[in-house]
Amino acid sequence: MWEETVSITGPYHFDLALSRMALDPLNAVDIEKRSVKVPLVINDTKVVAEVTGTGTLEKPEFLVRATHEKAETIQRLTEIFQWNTELIHIHEHYQTTELKDLFNQHYGTPLVLEFDPFSSLIKSIIHQQLNLKFAFTLTERFVKTFGEELDGVWFYPTPEKVSSLTVEQLRELQFSGRKAEYTIGIGKLVAIGQLDFEKLKLKPDAEIAQELIKIRGVGPWTIENFLMFALGRPNLFPIGDIGIQNALKKYFNLEQKPTPAEMEKYKEPWDPYLSYASLYLWRSIE
Repeated sequence: MWEETVSITGPYHFDLALSRMALDPLNAVDIEKRSVKVPLVINDTKVVAEVTGTGTLEKPEFLVRATHEKAETIQRLTEIFQWNTELIHIHEHYQTTELKDLFNQHYGTPLVLEFDPFSSLIKSIIHQQLNLKFAFTLTERFVKTFGEELDGVWFYPTPEKVSSLTVEQLRELQFSGRKAEYTIGIGKLVAIGQLDFEKLKLKPDAEIAQELIKIRGVGPWTIENFLMFALGRPNLFPIGDIGIQNALKKYFNLEQKPTPAEMEKYKEPWDPYLSYASLYLWRSIE
């Protein structure tokens, strides 16, 4: 077991990040200890890293504990928790916009990624067109049936495992037939190397979208969520997302949900940090 202290530039509101992570029952979050256990696969080895917040909002600091793969673990956690992103610049950008009050309320909230791209894509497929509560329930059933538990932390099933499943097995968990087919299909693409996340990471958003849209079951909403929560891309605003529509309706005291054209107009001043507008709007109704 090794320990490493990581210090970053503030603001960074780790407690707000943990509260959002705690919405997912699969995440091993301890609010009181200000910690989360993170399942990682590094060099084909399953690693459980514990991240504990030891600093403050303005002077963020984290104690990282794990058993091996130190350099790679720190690097991956830096990606997941976006420790290299200086949130003060994003906050200052929004001080000149209509979302100023929202950004003051959620000051320093980071965009925390899913723990790996494959599980992020599978999770988006499962969550399609479901209310959030049942989406989390269905995802939890899927992971606890076919995944693996290590040190109290759940790992999503591997692409190879997912590719070997049958539609009937997923239907037993209350997957729809089509959603089961989509999930298994993505597992097969990754297992045979046709969908390579390491190569995908190197491409611009538009090229990634062109590649993913060809996959059965993957539409614009799934692509935008993947770009945001798997790859940490900063400028996504899913106009078709009902949560964002409802948040805008609430924030601007609208009589009805905004139209796509109205949302396009709203978002213009928020570029190039649209992902943070999306995140903070979601947070405002969660």
